[in-house]
Amino acid sequence: MHCPFCQHPDTRVIDSRVSDDGATIRRRRVCEACGERFSTLETIELKLPVIVKSDGRREAFDARKLRGGFDRALQKRPVSEEQIEAAVRAVVHRARMTAERELPSRRLGEFVMAELRKLDHVGYVRFASVYRDFQDVADFREELDRLESDQGGEGQLPLLEGESEPAAKGRKR
Repeated sequence: MHCPFCQHPDTRVIDSRVSDDGATIRRRRVCEACGERFSTLETIELKLPVIVKSDGRREAFDARKLRGGFDRALQKRPVSEEQIEAAVRAVVHRARMTAERELPSRRLGEFVMAELRKLDHVGYVRFASVYRDFQDVADFREELDRLESDQGGEGQLPLLEGESEPAAKGRKR
């Protein structure tokens, strides 16, 4: 590693620490020529697939856009930042594990919907309404019926006011 101060090509690592999440290593270095100290961050670089849009365009995978989609779907919902970050990491992990060079945006959307369904049904329906291009109230009702028939939503708030589902018990409003 070149020294950022004098550009000398030889620096020595004097301390290494793994970050709390285990994803990066912080290295403290010293330049052999000028003696200046500086820190570097080392992260794993893994290739994520290129996203193929429905119109055929190809875009580089962008975790910021992914996070933005989660944020919009879960706006003003009782979901913590940690839960959202974990969901984003899960989607990135699933995209990476496909081992494909290109991933259709529809498939990435399915990954997102699976995570939203676990987190918050209202956020899930918000995302699904855009993703699946709901045209009228009947589309919403169909999706709500599908959600209610599934048992995966234990511990979530009811979708419609006045519902008394067992999943809503014990949860603060």
